[in-house]
Amino acid sequence: MAMKLVSLLSGGKDSTYSTYLAQREGYEVRDAIIFVPETDSYMFHRPNASQAVKIAEAMGLKPILWKTKGIKEMELEDLKKALESVDADGVIAGAIASKYQFERVKRICDSLGLETYTPLWGRNQVEIMREMISEGFKIMVVSVSAYGLGEEWLGRIIDENALNELIEIEGKYRINVSGEGGEYETMVIDGPNFSRPLRYEIVKKVWKRDYGWIEVNLH
Repeated sequence: MAMKLVSLLSGGKDSTYSTYLAQREGYEVRDAIIFVPETDSYMFHRPNASQAVKIAEAMGLKPILWKTKGIKEMELEDLKKALESVDADGVIAGAIASKYQFERVKRICDSLGLETYTPLWGRNQVEIMREMISEGFKIMVVSVSAYGLGEEWLGRIIDENALNELIEIEGKYRINVSGEGGEYETMVIDGPNFSRPLRYEIVKKVWKRDYGWIEVNLH
């Protein structure tokens, strides 16, 4: 019998790709826990968080929404309660280089006797990004907050050309190519494990001098 894993799904590229890898490796993945923070969070993806419901459904997963105030450390109690509420042997997380997130997810999983599945952890960021693109994931930038990333990046799909630009920006401004330092956030609108491509509508764009975001509705 395959191990049952629950996905901590934000709808961004890292958690979505990690979930795909788990599915491809034969793990049983039925549920996706989706956190919707009230404010900017140290642990959870905030831009368009509730839209991850549509992404989960496109991947054949049951979305489980959890609200959190997003208060540092206190939000970990919300994570623990969410994981206690599902029937699973382990947890899928999309961490690549953030020790803050990785260590806290692992600590909570250990306390609950759950395995952690983090297939991207410690890997080369450019290599991961190239894999996502070549596998057919359609990844849209929904927020930016770093030097070198202007308003023109909002709504942009990350293809090979965009990735090459990110590599150049990394060399100039020392950003994380994968956005692991919060330089940008993403939303996945199609992939090899999607039942169909998701249509989208940009309903609002906000730009404040050197950072900004878009609000997106998925259909």
